Amino acid sequence: MPEFDLLMPQTLPEALEMLGDRAPDLTPLAGGTNVIVYMREDRHRYKMLMDLTRLNELHGVRREDGHLVLGSATTIAELLTDPLIAEHGALLRQAAAVFASPLVRNRATVGGNLVDASPAADTAPPLLVMNAEVELASQKGVRRVPMDEFMVGVNETLRQPEELLVSIRWPLPATRSAGGFSKIGLRKGAVCSVVSAAVMVEKDEDGLCQSARIALGAVATRPIRAYAAEEILVGQPLKPQIIDLAGQLSAETVKPIDDIRGSADYRRRMVEVLVRRLLSRAAQEIVPRE
Repeated sequence: MPEFDLLMPQTLPEALEMLGDRAPDLTPLAGGTNVIVYMREDRHRYKMLMDLTRLNELHGVRREDGHLVLGSATTIAELLTDPLIAEHGALLRQAAAVFASPLVRNRATVGGNLVDASPAADTAPPLLVMNAEVELASQKGVRRVPMDEFMVGVNETLRQPEELLVSIRWPLPATRSAGGFSKIGLRKGAVCSVVSAAVMVEKDEDGLCQSARIALGAVATRPIRAYAAEEILVGQPLKPQIIDLAGQLSAETVKPIDDIRGSADYRRRMVEVLVRRLLSRAAQEIVPRE
């Protein structure tokens, strides 16, 4: 690998000061599962890296003001064992369970997966349907950006060079809500998504859909929401006919490409299939009023 300088801050304020003084030449490093690969393949030459692993402020999960707050340096593996994630972030836990391999899950972080901004990032669709926001900190302060705005293109985000993604937060799910995440890959394990999808629906006391969110991965230049499909579900009973229509509208939303993992036509068809399956399961999970 090419030579680089490594900075090792001990606190968040120290890290932000380093970024403020050295951006854009300083690159944050968490799990390194993407950065190190890019370096070995000579895709990027980093002048300076900053190790974030010692920053306690970036770790852990907590409840705060009706939200769940997840530290950006929390590993994918930690999502599988945290009780708060199991209770209030089940979709994210489902995505973590099929994320790459156990070795990668032990190193990769949620923040790193989002900042890398791959269209196939597995944590993005669950966070999109959970109405998550990312918190970006710099010496100037902290700002929050909705997940639907944070990723703007392939490996591009709204994070500025002097900013650090410090946490991700989302509202605690409603009582009468349910959802799910699913992905398709070329094999069962250690695989990049060919297509992924997440849904979250909420019913009112009469059994009608009160809100719906559908997110799709690996089918556009960034993970996206299927807004047209969401809108036709609201106010309707979640019956097979309306669910089929939502699947069709979701497929019409995407702009996939042909690559070695799958054709654009295949991806569109699988979007429709995944959305239908996830919505059908979610509808059955919400117990109707007696």
